Amino acid sequence: MKIVDLPNIEAESIEIPTLADLRPTHPSTHPPRILMLYGSLRERSYSRFLTLEAERLLHHFGAETRVFHADGLPLPDAASADHPKVQELRELSQWSEGQVWCSPERHGAMTAVMKAQIDWIPLSMGSVRPTQGRTLAVMQVSGGSQSFNAVNQLRVLGRWMRMVTIPNQSSVAKAYEQFEPNGRMKPSSYYDRVVDVMEELVKFTLLTRDVSPYLTSRYSERKEAAAKLEARVKLASI
Repeated sequence: MKIVDLPNIEAESIEIPTLADLRPTHPSTHPPRILMLYGSLRERSYSRFLTLEAERLLHHFGAETRVFHADGLPLPDAASADHPKVQELRELSQWSEGQVWCSPERHGAMTAVMKAQIDWIPLSMGSVRPTQGRTLAVMQVSGGSQSFNAVNQLRVLGRWMRMVTIPNQSSVAKAYEQFEPNGRMKPSSYYDRVVDVMEELVKFTLLTRDVSPYLTSRYSERKEAAAKLEARVKLASI
């Protein structure tokens, strides 16, 4: 195969995307698996309340969920990776097919609790990438007027972790007004948006989970793998 107009391309590593390759041959039949992280340790935590409200919606939409509680999670680099809470978080990330990240906004940014959880999930673990190709929904709660600082930062992190971050998002302003004393969310346009986000997350997860390896296959990595294989073959023939 010759690529006349692309002299810098290695023909053996380039692939032409096709619709057929985006159709799974054996579609999964189990419920979408969603991991949920929230960024607060407070006893009355509105990010936890919002996460649990979202979890109820995900159950209605047919998903299986796990909520990770960061109590006892050490700061990044303050403990080894074999710490029980770190292992729990990493195993849940590998189990998941999609994730929900929900943080309070503090000083115009996500909280340290939220960032610590994401920092404990490595981009790669040997040949396994615990977040690559998984879907992601981002949400935030604010004590004051509506803001999007935290969700914007979470989107940056989602892209860095090679996740498929869905277009919709939720930002709940004056969160102390939006929840009942028992932690249930009141009816409002904010609640309706949470419904929208969870519905969209399930749709995107169903759409992408069975073709995630194909969606995340990259020319540069195929080229690098081919070069390493060629080097091993040459070494073995010596």
